[in-house]
Amino acid sequence: MKNVFKVSLLAAAVAFTVGCNEKAEQEAPATETETVVEAAAFANSQEKAAYAIGSSFSRYVETTLEKQAEFGLELDKEIILQGITDTLRGNSKLTDEEMVETLKAYDTEVQAAAEKVMAEKTAKASEEAKTFLAENAKVEGVTVTESGLQYSVITEAEGPKPKAEDTVTVHYVGTLLDGTEFDSSVARGEPAKFPLNRVIPGWTEGVQLMSVGEKYKFVIPAELGYGEQGAGSIPPGATLVFEVELLEIAAADEVAAK
Repeated sequence: MKNVFKVSLLAAAVAFTVGCNEKAEQEAPATETETVVEAAAFANSQEKAAYAIGSSFSRYVETTLEKQAEFGLELDKEIILQGITDTLRGNSKLTDEEMVETLKAYDTEVQAAAEKVMAEKTAKASEEAKTFLAENAKVEGVTVTESGLQYSVITEAEGPKPKAEDTVTVHYVGTLLDGTEFDSSVARGEPAKFPLNRVIPGWTEGVQLMSVGEKYKFVIPAELGYGEQGAGSIPPGATLVFEVELLEIAAADEVAAK
């Protein structure tokens, strides 16, 4: 984990500015009166720049503190302000060496707390997944394969089935067990196309069961998905639910000939 305080004033300012652009665009524009008051608050551009640096750095620190609070660590903002003020006035109570050692030790503490929280969340998700999979396996129409993949047929059709080496075109919607949608070709309005042997194991196995025109629901355990690492918005140890419609199959030799 990167040291949470390793950031220059300029980098903090840039990071904050970029992160807030979208939010700023959504806010109502200032009235003429508000604009005049804001402009009058600074004697020149240097004063305004100085204020912006302080403000953006404070936002960065605030965000960092909020994140650390999720791990059960809370720092006193007044003491942080005292440290900034003292140091800017050349009266820091710590030497450079003491600051480095203190921050290294705190960084280790933050990392340990974060790992503990993550381990607890993963363990909880694992238990919830086991319960869900056990109950879902009992649902009428659900088939459980030897690997642990669960599937049910939503729409049936007759036709060819893909091999692992083939390229398939599909429409799909992926959700977590709580219903959170993390990916959807349907929402994007464009089907996905990919070699079937270059996706998660649950997809490689499951889509080979389908004929063109069929729609299946897959419940994919973490070990057939993204495992204990997770991916993007998919948390570690997540069981995934996909509704998949197979639209087209292109054999490997056909793709190679193009």
